[in-house]
Amino acid sequence: MSQSVSVRAATSADLPAVTALFRGYLDFYRVAVEDGSRPEQFLKERLENGDSLILLAETGTGPIGFAQIYPTFSSLSMGRVWTLNDLYVEASGRRCGAGRALVRACVERARAAGAVGIHLETAHDNADAQALYEGEGFEPDAFAAYFLALG
Repeated sequence: MSQSVSVRAATSADLPAVTALFRGYLDFYRVAVEDGSRPEQFLKERLENGDSLILLAETGTGPIGFAQIYPTFSSLSMGRVWTLNDLYVEASGRRCGAGRALVRACVERARAAGAVGIHLETAHDNADAQALYEGEGFEPDAFAAYFLALG
């Protein structure tokens, strides 16, 4: 599939499109959402509070993917790091370079912001994502990821 992909920062005007993509992302990871308004509200809060940068990948047919990045800090590197927390391209838009374009836009913006690195995690069985990230120079780190659910 040969389509031109552009990436830009999402604004509040993009909330409906980003929400639709976010719902696809939640479905991909089999996250059940009891309150149907919660995904949009969550994204709206992130945008309004400046908590995250949401990048939107588009082709001539419209939005096909998004990435959500949380700027934070690393004590070990004593510098700013970015967490590429979410990356999703809808099924009809895959294999056109949208995922790669989103990753590259994240890297470019992180460098421009003075970040010392980008952290991300993906599912152990998500071979396509792992191949993308490794193809863009990401390497597995020496730390094991742990999570404690608090409710």
